[in-house]
Amino acid sequence: MRRFTELKVWERSHQLVLKVCQLTAGFPRSEVFGLTSQLRRASVSVPANIAEGAKRRSQRDFAHFINVAEGSLSEVEYLLALSRDLGYVSAADVEQTLGETTQVLRMLASLRRAVERSK
Repeated sequence: MRRFTELKVWERSHQLVLKVCQLTAGFPRSEVFGLTSQLRRASVSVPANIAEGAKRRSQRDFAHFINVAEGSLSEVEYLLALSRDLGYVSAADVEQTLGETTQVLRMLASLRRAVERSK
């Protein structure tokens, strides 16, 4: 398997983490241990699971970690929508970020299918 840093989906998901950190920096202080923390942890989970899975011995294990990353990214989507609905972030910023999550989800699904076929 290639190094995780060579995977385009890892790079895009890493950029998404940076965006989420930027967005949550403006959240209310009362959310530091709540929504801010949860949204950041969920976003970090995506590239972290790609990285961990890339070093697993079997393709089946790698596919599992990609699937975990997909789940974390779905959590990010919900938490972004909640943040918008609570008025913590603008609808425009959320829509732009959700567009990126959709692209990363597509890339993850494609990678998972390719890994599953190569078992």
